[in-house]
Amino acid sequence: MKSRDNQLWLQSWRDNHIDFHQITVNQLLTKFWPKLKLAPASKVFVPLCGKSLDMIWLAEQGHQVIGVELSPIAVRDFFKENGLKPIKKQCGQFTLWQYERISIFCGDYFSLRKNDLGKIDIVYDRASLTALPEEIRKNYVTQLRTIVQNKTKLFILTIEDADENETLKHALGVDDEINTLYAEDFEITLAHVDSVYEVDSESPSQQTKRTEYKVYQLSRRPDF
Repeated sequence: MKSRDNQLWLQSWRDNHIDFHQITVNQLLTKFWPKLKLAPASKVFVPLCGKSLDMIWLAEQGHQVIGVELSPIAVRDFFKENGLKPIKKQCGQFTLWQYERISIFCGDYFSLRKNDLGKIDIVYDRASLTALPEEIRKNYVTQLRTIVQNKTKLFILTIEDADENETLKHALGVDDEINTLYAEDFEITLAHVDSVYEVDSESPSQQTKRTEYKVYQLSRRPDF
């Protein structure tokens, strides 16, 4: 992230403004992850992980889980709130927190290098693009391509607000931004869509808005 964005993210954790944090394991993860039929010992990378309980669930499946998170408060709280006593050590620009099958690099995602992670089998990405300003989302994807191997798969959960005039058919397809960011290098499969309708409390007329919760599975296009 850029310096200003980093500071805003760190401040949100200091002020406990973390409405984005889910207090339960994501239901789309538990429903669709088993269908991937990954080997238990597969290595899962979780970018911008916060203190997500999804990492606990992934580790319980037997996976080696590696997260990266900028905020030391988020990393500390993750281990503390789950009753885990990690080992900490300095790794270059990062502080590495480790407990059994879970490791979290505390530091800037954009400073990660491929050697830091080793061989990654799959990336689990829940709403990372939503957490990032639009102007650096392309940089986020470029960095991801740089630090994982060509055979690494991506499992992406997104939250997409449907535009007022957007047709349901269009909303239930692959999001334009996902296509723009990933289609050049990845085959994109939209595995599932949940449409949720609710009253928009910020709208003067209390209009109903539609939010799409989507499950994407991506695999790298072969290099010729």
